[in-house]
Amino acid sequence: MVFGAPLMSDRAELLRDVTRGLAMPQKELDPKYFYDETGSALFEQITELPEYYLTSAERRLLESAIPGIVSLLQPRCLIELGAGSASKTRIILDAMTSAVSNAQYVPVDVSGEFLEKTAQRLRSQYPNLDVRTAIGDFSQQLELPSVDHPSLFAFLGSTIGNFEDDTAVSILSNIASQMRAGDRLLLGADLRKDVATIEAAYNDSAGVTAEFNLNVLRVLNRELGADFNVDAFSHRAFYNRDLHRIEMHLESLSDQVVSIPELGKFDVRKGESIRTELSFKYDRRAISTLFSRAGLCLDTWITDEDGLFALALGGKLG
Repeated sequence: MVFGAPLMSDRAELLRDVTRGLAMPQKELDPKYFYDETGSALFEQITELPEYYLTSAERRLLESAIPGIVSLLQPRCLIELGAGSASKTRIILDAMTSAVSNAQYVPVDVSGEFLEKTAQRLRSQYPNLDVRTAIGDFSQQLELPSVDHPSLFAFLGSTIGNFEDDTAVSILSNIASQMRAGDRLLLGADLRKDVATIEAAYNDSAGVTAEFNLNVLRVLNRELGADFNVDAFSHRAFYNRDLHRIEMHLESLSDQVVSIPELGKFDVRKGESIRTELSFKYDRRAISTLFSRAGLCLDTWITDEDGLFALALGGKLG
């Protein structure tokens, strides 16, 4: 799942995204609109669920791998895309602030308010850390403040999996364009594994993921004055074996007509779904291909012993 928050100030973009998504044969909504304050809090709960192996597996990998990575690269700046609450970031920051003086941290996210709260907490916890926030949608562009090098770009949580390959390559290319010699990208990737384990992570027994999914309708009701009946939709998540991805949908429980004042009316038939998220699963070959297409070279591939998750480390080609 991607961790961020919508740029609600850009109403025109929100309207464009909703218009495009609901007009498609397979209706869809951009997952970045999950993340208002409620959605962000629900996602934090998801990361603590026993079924959601991604966060714990990645954390264990970071704890074991980061000391060696930091010792080898000696990065002066950590740039994190989709930083969110930066909970796992502290593993990297602890190693960095011990290894180098005057370290920098640049969290990149679309929610300025959420980002600044995270930055304030980190400034108090790391008084010698230079925290410079960068507000923006990294799936569209990547604009960074002036930073020291070498830098370590972190794109964790398998957030890359929320994007089709061409978009993923575009994002990685944006990162590569900002990198200099000696910089590295640290990417978290959820691995292909037995389907039951994957599907359980998106269909937790406590129903938190279902509430997280439904929250996108509440966001549209609040921001656009839409009249989605949240109770008339159900959460559905399943693994597409052919495309190696989880698909998360909201399925209509009845024939409905949804009104959005600035956009008009939309018919949603009983059994029809609105796709809200994709989450691709990878192996080393798939990540290496994405890196190569984006002008990056995969240097290091680290997996946990259970084959749940991987960390990929790479630099800019040439």
